[in-house]
Amino acid sequence: MRANSPESRTMPEQPTAVLRATRHHGELGDWTGKAFDQVADYLHRHGVAPCGFPFARYHLRTDGSFEVEAGLPIPTPIAGDTHVQPSRLPAGHVVAVWHIGLYDQLGDAYEALDDWLRAHYGIRTGDPWEVYHGPQRNDPQPWRTEVIQPFALRRATSMPIGRRTPVTTHEELG
Repeated sequence: MRANSPESRTMPEQPTAVLRATRHHGELGDWTGKAFDQVADYLHRHGVAPCGFPFARYHLRTDGSFEVEAGLPIPTPIAGDTHVQPSRLPAGHVVAVWHIGLYDQLGDAYEALDDWLRAHYGIRTGDPWEVYHGPQRNDPQPWRTEVIQPFALRRATSMPIGRRTPVTTHEELG
């Protein structure tokens, strides 16, 4: 695996068209590929051009399965139907890292994000998502996946006056 150093940035809210499902880890790869195809077909039938790469956003449930939405960013919200639904990627501060390699090695990218959050006193403020920049199916080139995690910083506050030893605690920024 190759990954660059995580970097923080601010993102605007992004309308998306998605399919939603609850899946176990072993079911995600096949399902997301089919979801991308269904969303792309819906957008084509409605004359909407995607404005970015396919993505999937994961929420880990207590039973070990994932609530997942997979789809494409779009310029404006859609009405949706019984399968494809409107959604959005949130605005705000994110930390992102690139993973170049096989999907089963993507855990290293998540570890890099966790390390960055600890080093910068960051806390997660929502579910992460993965943006799949390639390759296309059956392409021998390495996979390029951007892993994005919303976060907030914690603010350092000093302890009561009169202490001889400086002590710092951290609180969420509001």
